[in-house]
Amino acid sequence: MNDIHAETLSKPTLLAAEPQLFVADIATSCEFYTKKLGFTVAFIYGEPPFYSQVFRDGARLNLRSLPEPAIDPELRDREHLLSASITLDDAEPLFLEVQTAGVVFHQVLKTEPWGARTFIVCDPDGNLILFSGRGR
Repeated sequence: MNDIHAETLSKPTLLAAEPQLFVADIATSCEFYTKKLGFTVAFIYGEPPFYSQVFRDGARLNLRSLPEPAIDPELRDREHLLSASITLDDAEPLFLEVQTAGVVFHQVLKTEPWGARTFIVCDPDGNLILFSGRGR
């Protein structure tokens, strides 16, 4: 690309990321994310449904139904592989909210060595979702 053309292009700005989580059943997953984590269903697609999106504030998660796990469950559990990381201002109020909703935690709220306050939830398909907020 020549220098004149490069000068006229604006620098691209990344606006959001939407992780795709692999799930066994769209209805079960949508119920978990709405009832347990306070998300809202943006859409459900397919007949029968095989794709959906849930959101809460600026966080969006795409759910894709597959007949078998996309990631080896033993490897995921052994290596604590995260499916998504969601950043928020303060993790503690959300931790208390989802704790009251009866969510299974992979990791309870803790302060990391680098100062962030984090917790990890496990969805019905074993997807690990990290929530991270500023330290105190």
